[in-house]
Amino acid sequence: MVDNSDSPLPPTELGPRLAEVYAVLGPLYRRVARLVEQQSPSNGLSVGVRAVLERLEIAGTAETVPQIARTLELSRQFVQRMVNDAQAAGFVALKPNPAHRRSSLVELTEAGCTAIRAVQAEEHRTMGFVGGDLTDAEVATTMRVLRHMLAAVNEIDVEPS
Repeated sequence: MVDNSDSPLPPTELGPRLAEVYAVLGPLYRRVARLVEQQSPSNGLSVGVRAVLERLEIAGTAETVPQIARTLELSRQFVQRMVNDAQAAGFVALKPNPAHRRSSLVELTEAGCTAIRAVQAEEHRTMGFVGGDLTDAEVATTMRVLRHMLAAVNEIDVEPS
């Protein structure tokens, strides 16, 4: 018997296998979102506020609401509500945008930085107990697959219905 486990799958086999990944990712994402929401009273971060803070932390610089919305693939209105919530909690500050008078820059505050790092630290601690004897190579392969999937769906031009 020939071992083809290191050979690229043909599209007719790749599609169903990647569909299995999507089938696991959906429930996993929703479960993690629920966990974040359950911890929200203690850390003050809803899933939406957390996404905004994490985006600003990753960017390393202030961004406008439209920039954040584009990157997170969320509506500007939703991101604006999350920015308002984050600002009310002292996690972000708005500052003038020299490039656009009506679109302020959203900047992570020290309190916001502390809050997102605390949530991430707890998440990392919890994820450390996932088990399965996973290796660094397996996690790297998973990330490679997920990035390919994300790039592929980003290239698909979805027509509004």
